[in-house]
Amino acid sequence: MEKLNFLFFGTPDIASNTLDILSQNGYIPSIIITSPDKLAGRGLHLTPSPVSLWAKNNNIPCLKPEKITTEFIENLFKNNIDNPIISIVVAYGKILPEKLISSPKLGTINIHYSLLPKYRGASPLESALLNGDTVSGVSIQQMRFKLDSGPILATKETIINVNETKEELKNKLIELGGNLLCDVLPKIIDEKILAKEQDEKLSTYCTKINKEDGEINLDDDSIKNYNKYRAFYGWPGTYFFIEKHDKKIRIKIKEAVYENNLFIPKRVTPEGKKEINYEDFLKQI
Repeated sequence: MEKLNFLFFGTPDIASNTLDILSQNGYIPSIIITSPDKLAGRGLHLTPSPVSLWAKNNNIPCLKPEKITTEFIENLFKNNIDNPIISIVVAYGKILPEKLISSPKLGTINIHYSLLPKYRGASPLESALLNGDTVSGVSIQQMRFKLDSGPILATKETIINVNETKEELKNKLIELGGNLLCDVLPKIIDEKILAKEQDEKLSTYCTKINKEDGEINLDDDSIKNYNKYRAFYGWPGTYFFIEKHDKKIRIKIKEAVYENNLFIPKRVTPEGKKEINYEDFLKQI
């Protein structure tokens, strides 16, 4: 197979895992653009993104601009890559200017982890779980400057299992999206795929998730709490507060189940303490 001359934009593990699938199918980007290294961990060490590490391990040129400026775009196509046929974006984390989106011959395509136009925006996985959806999927769209509004090139559905967490759903959608992209790329390159415009009347948007969103009130509806636990599993996680000695104490929920129409924490980590069984915790308060 002739090497495809394309750019790849991405940052977190959802993008680096997609790069694994692409490379296994013979699609290796000519250049990778990712977010700059960031301070992370207790020691605040400068840490490269998962995509940056992938580029290094696979000897692919990698750029890490703080901002996508006109100067960066001009330099990219003048000095770093010549006549790319397409750009692929997976969870890059920055808004791409129209000039960058349209510069490759076939423009820019993106894997989005929902069945567009549903759940445009930053948190499609969390939103599907929060809403108790039983079906999710991936969309490959031709990017436009307006967020997640581009014509759809391909979609694929999957069932959301009743106890599935965000991490489990994410891993399933990464594989689904990566394989779907590899299946349709030849048709996209040969311009033999018909893009379908999204129905704007059906569009919904989801916002960025913050740490504070993980708070749970144990007196709330049980299925609502369980869906929040599933949606925020890993990060930001879920927690509740108790009053003890006139002080509010945060209790992190590490494991929970939904049984007999009840949300039941099984393992918790009280603030400043080690993880314990929830039943044992209740005996201490």
